[in-house]
Amino acid sequence: MVSDRHIGLFGATALGVGAIVGGGILALAGVAFATAGPGAIVAFALNGGIAFLTVASFAELAKRFPESGGIYAYAKKVFSIEIAFVVGWVVWFASIMAGVLYALGFAAFAAEGVGRALADLEVSSDWLRRPDLRVAIAVAAIGLYAASLLRRTRGGGNGATVGKVIVFIVLIGAGLVAWIRGAPSELVDRLSPFLVAGPVGVIQAMGYTFIALQGFDLIAAVGGEVRDPERNLPQAMYLSLGIALAIYLPLLFLLATVGAGEGGIAEAAAANPEGLVADATERFLGPAGYWLVIAAGVLSMVTALRANLLGASRVGFAMARDRSLPRRMGQTHGPSGVPAVAVAVTGAMVAAIAIAVGNVAVGGAASSLIFLIAFTIVHWAALLVRRRSAQPEAGQRRSALVPVAGSLLCLGLAAFQAIAVPEAGWVVALWLGVGGILYWTLFAPGARLADASAQARDPDLARLRGRSPLVLVPIANPASAASLVDVAVTLRTPGTGRVLLLSVVHTPSEPAPVPGARVETPSEIQTEVAGLDDLAERHPALQNAQGVLGESLQRSLEHSLVAETLFTIAPDVWREIARVADGHGCETVLVGLPDLNAPDTEARLEGLLAELDTDVVILRAPHRWHMSEARKILVPIGGRRDHSHLRARLLASLSRSGERSLTYLRTLPESVSDELRGQAERQIRALARDEAAGPYEIVVDCTSDRRQSIIGHAAEADMVVMGSARLARGRAGLGELPLAIARETNVPLVLISRRPSRSRRFPRTGFRRV
Repeated sequence: MVSDRHIGLFGATALGVGAIVGGGILALAGVAFATAGPGAIVAFALNGGIAFLTVASFAELAKRFPESGGIYAYAKKVFSIEIAFVVGWVVWFASIMAGVLYALGFAAFAAEGVGRALADLEVSSDWLRRPDLRVAIAVAAIGLYAASLLRRTRGGGNGATVGKVIVFIVLIGAGLVAWIRGAPSELVDRLSPFLVAGPVGVIQAMGYTFIALQGFDLIAAVGGEVRDPERNLPQAMYLSLGIALAIYLPLLFLLATVGAGEGGIAEAAAANPEGLVADATERFLGPAGYWLVIAAGVLSMVTALRANLLGASRVGFAMARDRSLPRRMGQTHGPSGVPAVAVAVTGAMVAAIAIAVGNVAVGGAASSLIFLIAFTIVHWAALLVRRRSAQPEAGQRRSALVPVAGSLLCLGLAAFQAIAVPEAGWVVALWLGVGGILYWTLFAPGARLADASAQARDPDLARLRGRSPLVLVPIANPASAASLVDVAVTLRTPGTGRVLLLSVVHTPSEPAPVPGARVETPSEIQTEVAGLDDLAERHPALQNAQGVLGESLQRSLEHSLVAETLFTIAPDVWREIARVADGHGCETVLVGLPDLNAPDTEARLEGLLAELDTDVVILRAPHRWHMSEARKILVPIGGRRDHSHLRARLLASLSRSGERSLTYLRTLPESVSDELRGQAERQIRALARDEAAGPYEIVVDCTSDRRQSIIGHAAEADMVVMGSARLARGRAGLGELPLAIARETNVPLVLISRRPSRSRRFPRTGFRRV
C-alpha cells in the first residue's frame, strides 16, 4: 500500500470534492424535495453546519495523528480494542453503504438517460424501470471499479473532479440567467408552501441527505499520504466541504424556483425523485441541460463510488493488519502494494448490500445513519484526546463546546433517522450484530494480542486511553533489587505506567499502628524514614526495609524511573502483598522466585497466586542481571493461549530496547502422527505471528521427555519465558514443569501467569481502563 506522502493540498482537496460534490445531491435532491418541499434547502444548510462541526473535530485529530485509517486510526488511539473494532466495523460499513448509494444512483442516472434516448426514438423503455435491472447495472459498476482498484492504488483523477465542478458552475450560471430574465416575484411564489411537512419533514430530509456531504472524511483516511499534514489535512477538509456547500445551496434554490414546474418542486420531486435534477434543469436550459445533468450524474456517481470503495477497502485493510478482521485481508499484491483482498471483499459487500437494499431512498437513509454514528464517535474521540493530552489553555477549553455540540447533533439526528426510517435502523442493527458475533467468536484473541503489543511499544497509547497501569514489585533482598527493577521498567507501560516498590516488614503478630511507618511517595521518603530512627532501634527489621527501598530507588533512578515506594508491617508477608495489590488496583505483580528448597515456599507462592487478581510475573535471575543481556529468548508453549496476552505485552516491551531473537518451542510425543505434527506447527506459527514483536523461529520437538527437551534448548538461550499454571481464584499451582526448569537450569527464567478473570478493576486509586 502506498505510504509515502505524495498528495499535496490540491490533491487532498480534490479527493474530498470528488467524493462529496455531485453524486449525493443528484441522487438525493429529489428525495429531499419530496420529503420537505423547498424546505430541503434548509435541510442541506443545517447538515452543512453539522458537517463543519465534524470537520473541526476531524481537523484536530488529523493534526494530532497524521496517519492513514481515518476514524478507525483515531479510535485505536483513544478507546479500547473492543470499542476500536466497533468503530472500524461501523466506518467500514459506512463507506460500503455510501458505495451502495452511488452504485444505485449510477444505475438510476444511466437508466434515465437511456430511457430518454429511446423515448426520443419512439421506442418503449418501460423495461428500464425494472428494479432488478437497475440493481444489475449497479452491481456491474461495482465490479468494474473494484477491479480498477486492483490495478492502481489511487482513486479517480483530478480531471474528472474539475470537470464535475465546471458542469455545476455552468448549471448555476444558467439558472441565475434564467432567474434574472424571469419574474422574480412569481419565482419566489414557487417556494410557497416552504415547509410542506413542517419541521419534522426538514429533519427527515436531513437524515436522508446527510450522506450528500460525506467525503471529507476520506481525506483523513489517506492522512499518511498527505504532505505537510498538520497544515494540508485541515485546510483540505474545510475547503472541500466549503466548495460543496457553495455549489449545493445555490443549485437547490434555483431548482426550487426556475426549475420547478407549475405544481411546485415538491410535486415534481414526488413524480420523479431520481430524475428531478435533470427534469428541473431542462426547464431553464433546454434539452442540453438535461443531457448535461445526466452526464454529470453518471460521472459523479462512478467517481464517488470509486472513492468510497477505496476508502472502505483501506479501513478493512487497516483492521486486518490489527487482527480485527481476517488476516488475509491485510495482504498486499504486487509492487504497488494494493490491498487486493480488502478491495475484493469490500466490493463484494457493496454488491451484496446493493442487491438487498435495492433502492436509493433506503440506501441514502442507511448511509446517513451510519455516518452520523461514526461522526459522533469522532467528536468524542477529539474531546477525550484533548482531555488526556497536555493541560489545555482557556481558549481550548472553550472550544470543547464544538465536539460536545457536534456529537449531540449527530447522535440526535441519527436517533431520529433510525425511528423515521426503520429499514435503515434495521440494516445498521443487523450489521452491528453480525460484527459483534464475528468479533467475539473469531477476531477477539488476535485483536487483543495485537493491541497488547501496541500498548507495550507505543508510549502515547495508554495515556490517550486514560490508563495508568501499576506494576507492584515486592522486594525483600537488596541484592535482587537491580534485576527486579530492571524487569519492572520493561513491564511498565511507557508514558503513564507506574511502578510501586514494596517492602514488607515481618512481625510475629499484627502490630499497633505506628506513625510514619507507611511511606507512599518518593517525596516523603526522606522525611518519614529520617523520623524512624528511634523506631528502628525497637524494630531492627525496619533497617533492612530502609536498605531495600534505598537500593531499589537507586536502581530505578538509573533507568530514569521515579518509582513510588511503600513499606508496611504485617505478620504474613504473602497476604500483605496480595492486600496491597488489591488495594492499589495493580495490573501486574512482579516477584522474585524464592528459594524453592526452603520449607513451605512453594505452597506460600502458590497461595499468593490464588489470592491475586492480577497478572503475575515471577523472575529467577542472577544478582545484578539485566534484561539487556537477554538477546536469545526461548518460549516453550503448550497447545493453549492462556498466557498469550501477557506474553505478547512482555515480548513487545522487550522490543523497545532492541531486537531480540525468539524461539517458540512446542514439544510433542514421539509417537505423534505427521498430520498432528503439521497441525501443531501451524498452530504455533499462528501464535508466534500474533505475539512476536520481532524475528522468531519455530521448533517442534517430538520427544518422550518434554522436560529434558526444554532444558536442552534453554542451555542455548539467554532467557526462558514460560507460563505457569493459573486456576480460578482460590486455587492455583505453579505446575511441575516450570518448577523443574527452575530447579535444573541456571538460565534467567521468567514465569508468567495471566489473571484468571479478564476484568480490569482499579477500584481505589483512580486507575481506570477506558
